[in-house]
Amino acid sequence: MPPRWTPWRVVVGFGVVSLAADMVYEGARSVYGPLLAALGASATAVGLVSGAGEAMALVLRLVFGPLADRTGAYWSWTILGYGLTAVSVPLLALAPRLGAAGLAVAATLILLERLGKAIRSPSKSALLAHAAAAVGRGRGFGVHKALDQLGAFAGPMTVAAVIASSGSLWNGMAVLALPGALAMALLVVIRGAVPDPAVLDPSASSGTNQVVRQGFRARLGDALGAGLPRDFIAYAVAASLTAGGLVTFGLIGYHLVARELLTTQAVPVVYAGAMLIEAVAALGVGAAYDRLGARLLVLVPVFVAAVPALAFAGRLTFVMSGIALWALAAGVQDSTVKAVVAELVDAPRRATAYGVFAGIPGTFAIGGGLVAGWLYERSLPALVTVVAATQLAAFVLLARTLRHAPSQ
Repeated sequence: MPPRWTPWRVVVGFGVVSLAADMVYEGARSVYGPLLAALGASATAVGLVSGAGEAMALVLRLVFGPLADRTGAYWSWTILGYGLTAVSVPLLALAPRLGAAGLAVAATLILLERLGKAIRSPSKSALLAHAAAAVGRGRGFGVHKALDQLGAFAGPMTVAAVIASSGSLWNGMAVLALPGALAMALLVVIRGAVPDPAVLDPSASSGTNQVVRQGFRARLGDALGAGLPRDFIAYAVAASLTAGGLVTFGLIGYHLVARELLTTQAVPVVYAGAMLIEAVAALGVGAAYDRLGARLLVLVPVFVAAVPALAFAGRLTFVMSGIALWALAAGVQDSTVKAVVAELVDAPRRATAYGVFAGIPGTFAIGGGLVAGWLYERSLPALVTVVAATQLAAFVLLARTLRHAPSQ
């Protein structure tokens, strides 16, 4: 049965879902630092929770990517993942009412929200890759990312407005239940209109059929990327260094409040601005990718290396510059890299590939978050030096690896 929607309508539909969902988790993420601090967390604890959350969102895709390819239930995993995020974030509003248990509950809910990201992302990216193939993968993923980032702008701005009007950070979490419900409703509509987006992808039938292997060792091999192209594995390892070196906004937000550079209610406004920069970058880089190819990604380690020196400075103007570079790096990593993966891996194993690609950097993210928080409390020059050294290695490795990536 032919789909009722065109490829562009599917891309935009998924983009609007991400817009609404990003209002939820990016609205909350913009104040994770001040939120955890209000419950008694230290800078090290903030770094650990935010780093562990990012690691969960990445590493666990090693499980849910192959699982999606094995079951073929891409829609089910997508809906389940979004649902977990839509429920977990508003429940953060209850944390201050739980006394001494509030910090532990808040940390758990943050991790559950990140688990939802891990569950849905490989399946959602695999579904989206089919529609994007028909419109140009760079443009398709770029437009989707831009809409995604508009939600990441609107969410923090909504939280900031609620905090300013009510004087309560926790009311800002409760109001995020509304866009969460909208995202879930729209997902159901898209699934009804396009139950199988593979029919939109001219390349979907050209890939080799996946051999489903049984047994624990076979499943473990799938999770670790057995059988995926060598160029893809090298690309994933190269990107890991940039992911591990990009400090979390949770720690940047902590710095802004701890150094009294901004008030708590102003932090989500700054985060919203960063998300707007990320949206514009996604559109520009996505279009450039279709013309110039993957070599654009060598800019990422340059941006990442400069972030700590600026974002943890004592002057607000320097911090804002660091946050802008942070947004540019995140925008390229979160959009264009998915187009490269879709070019390197055949359709039957793309969810697995997206899981592996996220999982390898995820193993670096938890260590990066913890080390960044620990160094922040002890020596900012050491933090700047460590990040710069890792990004020099990342630059060299990416430059070598991307010579073999597909060019447009």
